[in-house]
This record gives sequence, structure tokens and C-alpha cells, in this order.
Amino acid sequence: MTYEYDLFVIGAGSGGVRAARIAAGYGARVAVAEDSRVGGTCVIRGCVPKKLFVYAGRFGDALHDAAGFGWSVPPASFSWEIFKTKRDAEIARLEGLYNNTLNNNKVEVIRERASISGPHEVILASGRTVSAGKILIATGGTPARLPVEGAQHAIVSDDIFDMPHQPASIVVVGGGFIALEFASLLAQLGSVVHLIHRGEKLLSGFDEDLRDCALEALKGRGVNVFLQENIAKIERDGSQKRVTLQSGSVISTDCVFMATGRTPNVQSLGLEAVGVALGKAGEILVNAQSQTNIPSIFAVGDVTNRVNLTPVAIREGHAFADTQFGNLPRSVDHSLVAKAVFTTPEIGTVGLSEQEAIAQGVDVKLFTTRFRPMVNTLSGRADRVFMKLVTDAKTTRVLGCHICGPEAGELIQLVAIAIQMKATKADFDATIAVHPTMAEELVTLR
Repeated sequence: MTYEYDLFVIGAGSGGVRAARIAAGYGARVAVAEDSRVGGTCVIRGCVPKKLFVYAGRFGDALHDAAGFGWSVPPASFSWEIFKTKRDAEIARLEGLYNNTLNNNKVEVIRERASISGPHEVILASGRTVSAGKILIATGGTPARLPVEGAQHAIVSDDIFDMPHQPASIVVVGGGFIALEFASLLAQLGSVVHLIHRGEKLLSGFDEDLRDCALEALKGRGVNVFLQENIAKIERDGSQKRVTLQSGSVISTDCVFMATGRTPNVQSLGLEAVGVALGKAGEILVNAQSQTNIPSIFAVGDVTNRVNLTPVAIREGHAFADTQFGNLPRSVDHSLVAKAVFTTPEIGTVGLSEQEAIAQGVDVKLFTTRFRPMVNTLSGRADRVFMKLVTDAKTTRVLGCHICGPEAGELIQLVAIAIQMKATKADFDATIAVHPTMAEELVTLR
């Protein structure tokens, strides 16, 4: 058959845009449907604006710490409104770049919601039906809300960037990336922050030592942390929200922010009618080539619930386009992906945790250090750096690295290369240190 498009992409986030651009570069006729802003969660309402928030919070620390290095800094104040205007302008600029990328690669952008009506057929909100040789779903995820009384009074991560004014106080619900990052940065900006988490520890799935570091970091920023606790109900109380916890405690706050995970964004895509198989969490089930059980329909990114990180979605989208349109078959290895949590101090991790290595039967040998970074000696700040290498005692191969400290995200990216290359502890030891740096500890650990 002759189709209108060789590839039709639903969703113009990071994974969808990358797939569209690469496929078009191979000569494919490509269209992308997007009913919101081009750029997806990461660019518009996720990683990028959040990291700008993180920087804003850290400037307060820098101004405070400068006194220890001889600077006389007058009292400073933060303007949420000025920051929001500048941040929104930067996001608009990035969205423009994404649009330019698609236009320059002759990808047609259709500003409508799309759903699948057949193995090779897509129907747009306007009623127009189009045909495509292959269909790629890249619709990402959507924030989840706890099923509690008054949940409608809470905001989610899609809403927090639109708040016109900084909340004087906020209750953050959750114990993962988003909850911890916003609890940390809002506390740095001066909000009174209460973090509610149902588990015994934060950051489920991380190395236990890092989980302890996360709690220490939040408390060090003045966050009130409630563990093994949950919300029973949320009520309006004038301009305030009255939050009743299951223990019976009550918190009065300006805002309640539910950061309790995300679910695959598969609503109204027509998947059931076409027969696309879904998993228990509603994720689209795919094989190593991102192909669903319908041969002409594919999916990448968070909607597949494999590893829900933007660089992974980009890599999956690129691999899909190479395989299907570039005659370069390849798949993505999800087994070794570095992660960063942008609290202050940051957390970076790659490879196996101590607990995972032991569970796999590895004879584990650990190398750890905890120290005060030089920048904190004169500033008087109490934050300490933690570093940990998990190695195989028999082969000395480094299986995992875990860092809590300034710029941990930058450090872990570089360490990930060594671990990807199967470096041993001897390889680390043979590397001459750069002094004085925090990173030198990674090659001097004994």
C-alpha cells in the first residue's frame, strides 16, 4: 500500500522528536502530532525548568557562604515573579529550537491530539484520518494523584511551574526524585516545607547509604520529614489547605504538592480497539526494538515504563529510527543507566547498589569515604560528601558508584563511562588524582 506518511509520531517530547528527526534524515516522510507544547515533559514542565529552579535556590547558599571567603554581601531577597518570567522565556526559547529542528528536517507538525484507529491509521481531533507505514507512540507519562479525600485540592508536577507566587508553606507528598528535588529547592528559596512519605526510607531502589544521605540532606535544608506516614484527607480552610495525616496530625499549609509517581499516558489513544498489549501499570509492552504486538506500531519513552529518564527516551527514539529507516539495526541496553537527584547536595548513582550486588551472589568489597569538601571549610557549612564504590572482590571490577555531594550529577556521568567499559578498581587506582578536588577521592579510595 501507499501511505501518506512513512512514519507518524504521536507526541513531540524528547523521544518522539529525536525519532522523527532521525527518520526524516533517512528520507522518510514524517509527521508529528502534539496537542500541547513541543518539547514534552522534560523541556516544558520537567527536568529543564526544575534545574533552573535548583540553580535559583543554590544562589542563596552561595551568597550566604561568600562571607566565609571575605565577601561582604548585603541582605538579599528572592523574587519568584522575576525568576518565573525569566524561566518561562528560556523555556519558550527552547521550545522554539525544538520546532526549528522539526521544520529544518521537513517534519510536519500537526497541532492536534491524535489516536490510533488501525494498524496503519491515525485519526486527528479535527476528524481527519491519515495513514502511515509505521506509527510511533511517544506520549510519555502523566502525574498520579493519591486516591484520598480532597485530592482535587492538591497540585501535581505539571502545575507547580505555573504558580504565580511562591508558597510560604507547602506539603510535598512522595519519596522519589520529584518530591525530594522540589522539597529541597523550595526550602532553599525560603518556603516552609513538610515532606510526607509512606515508606521507611526515601528513594526506593537506591543504595541504602544514599537513601540515608538523602534524608540528611533534606533535614540539613530545614525540611520537616515525616516517614511511614500518609495523608488521610485534604480540606480547604479559607486560603489555606488543612492536611490531616493518618496518624491524626494536622498541618495547615498554603499548598499541597503530590509527587507520588507518574503513570503511562495512554488515555484516549485507541490502543484497546487496535489490540495493543498493555502491562499491569498501563504501560505499552514492547520488545527490544520498541515494537508492540502490532508489527506496525512502536512506542518509546516513559509510556513504555522501562527506564523513565529523558536520555533513555532519546536513545530509544534514535535506535528506533536507525533500525526502521536507516538499515542500522540496534537496541538500547537499559542495564546500566546513570541517575542524578538534584537535591542540594546532589545524589548521583550508576550500576549496582551494595544490596543488589549481594542479592546477585557477588562477593562484594566496598570502598567508602565521607569528608567535608574544601569549599565548606571557610563557609562553615556542615554538608559532607559521601562516595562509595561497589566492587567484585574476586575480579576487582567496579560494579557501582554512589555519590552524594556538590556536582554529583556531573561526576557520575564521567564515572559511568568507566563502569560501562568494565573498569576495575586497579584501573581507578592507576589513575593519577587531580588535586585538590572532590573527585580525586574516587581514585585514592583504600
